[in-house]
Amino acid sequence: MLIPSIDLMGGRIVQLVQGEKLRLAFDDFEYWIEKFSRYPMVQLIDLDAAMRTGDNAGLVEQIARRLPCQVGGGIHSAEKAQRVLDAGARRVIVGSALFGGGAEVPGVNTAFAAELASAVGMEKVIAGIDTKQGRIAVKGWKEMVGLTPDDAIPLLEPYVAGFLYTHVDGEGLMGGFPLETAERLRKRTARQLIVAGGIRSREEVDALNALGVDAVVGMAVYTESLAV
Repeated sequence: MLIPSIDLMGGRIVQLVQGEKLRLAFDDFEYWIEKFSRYPMVQLIDLDAAMRTGDNAGLVEQIARRLPCQVGGGIHSAEKAQRVLDAGARRVIVGSALFGGGAEVPGVNTAFAAELASAVGMEKVIAGIDTKQGRIAVKGWKEMVGLTPDDAIPLLEPYVAGFLYTHVDGEGLMGGFPLETAERLRKRTARQLIVAGGIRSREEVDALNALGVDAVVGMAVYTESLAV
């Protein structure tokens, strides 16, 4: 399944390279909402909230009321998760709050994962696992945790409906997603596995689908390298 991505920053739809350099920005929300309306799921990320520099809560609600969205960015409590769901999201993506505060305090916060699952229902929770150079990155990809996805996935599996693995090293570069990574992670969980980062073609989406892995696509869609 192809899942189109809408990333929000400063009140605009944006595409960043490796989570840092702004490459594209759009204000024509109606165009993209209409374009994505036929998809069963759209990924909506509030980058300002993820990076703790503000939020786009009003835009998130407007879009989530009109498209079936899984929403992420700055969701660090069960209360915030419920507010996002009440605003129209179908599911929430929770990342940084599931992990330790830095490389010196590695670990998976299974207590919070359990609390979240109990509060909103595990079927509405996606664990966001963003990885740079093989390690999990948190707080808008600015800090590293001494864990790998292979460590974290089995610990979180009892509390979530699926996993979103973002290959930050390839994000926005359209250099292709490492299929061997998708294949390896697919064997680590029976839950839904979604991957993102560098996906560039319909053939690649089909190859991931053959592995039982769903694909989030951003840059390739916005540059029209991949038609939607």
